[in-house]
Amino acid sequence: MDDSRLTPRKMQILKAIVDAHITNGEPVGSKFLSQDVRFSCSPATIRNEMAELEEMGYLVQPYTSAGRVPSERGYRYYVDALVRQYSETRSEIDEINQMLKFKLTEMDELLSEFSRFAASFTDYTGIAFKSGLGKVKIQSFKSVLLSSHDFLLVMTFENDIVKTKTIHLSFTIGEDILRRFTEALNMYLVNLPSDSISMPIIVRIEALMGTASAMVHPTVKVIYETMSELDTADLKLDGITKLLQYPEYSDVSDFRNLLGVLEQKDKLVDVLSSHSASEDGIQVYIGDENAAEGMKNTTLIFKNISVGGGQLAVGVIGPKRMNYHKVIEMLNGLATGIDRLFGEDSLLPNGNSKGD
Repeated sequence: MDDSRLTPRKMQILKAIVDAHITNGEPVGSKFLSQDVRFSCSPATIRNEMAELEEMGYLVQPYTSAGRVPSERGYRYYVDALVRQYSETRSEIDEINQMLKFKLTEMDELLSEFSRFAASFTDYTGIAFKSGLGKVKIQSFKSVLLSSHDFLLVMTFENDIVKTKTIHLSFTIGEDILRRFTEALNMYLVNLPSDSISMPIIVRIEALMGTASAMVHPTVKVIYETMSELDTADLKLDGITKLLQYPEYSDVSDFRNLLGVLEQKDKLVDVLSSHSASEDGIQVYIGDENAAEGMKNTTLIFKNISVGGGQLAVGVIGPKRMNYHKVIEMLNGLATGIDRLFGEDSLLPNGNSKGD
């Protein structure tokens, strides 16, 4: 895309039109812009500049005698080159910090919270995605006796991923039993994918534990669930009905098509999965840049965050005339908070392993 013909004045006019259209949803005319104190030129000059921007493909005129609205190319340039820092209010920053200050133990819960927050903060549909690592294997087990009925199981996976789970038993155990149990787990379950944890293996561990065999089943259940959580991708959506307030989705058939994309999730998962966790910048798909036909009037915007060797993505889905300032700064602020959340050391004996 050749943007070399965009003079500073054209950039300023394009930005003003996108800002105005995002705010009121109506075509923007030269008369409206000429009342803006930022423009010292005449309405005729503004009209000429708008006509050239239309000729260059940045603006479109929806009908004769109307003002202009941004084209997809106009939105794309706005996102890539014109967006400036959105100054968050103190209360909005506090809301982000308040939501992240509690360390939830289940990734499913976290994804639901992230998508809910993105939806409520922006008034668009919030999305949160976790990639699957696929066939993860545990490299070692450690355990810490917490009480006569509880112990902490520490699972170290490949890529230095560490998960900790507290397991409660209905009977009492001591240090010796827990030590023997941990040795059995390291003997039989290390370097096995979840689908290889078979009943014969469980029976052999139970035989080793003798009178304490009842601790095997609840522990293996937790191990299997933790491995499955890491293995599989997951996508959460929140606030789909928020889109109904925007005129872009007033056509029932168009909204039904978009709803079909969101309910099936496959195309969204494909897009989110196609970006590795190392691509941690803001990713934006505007209108036809989305592969799904049902998203032609829609923008998908998300940010990748690398978490424990895997990928987490948080974003929103909304109309093309989205408030890009606010969304981008929200995603950057949320990503910083998530990095902080997963960067905190858990209270493990060695003091430097990260739990979930």
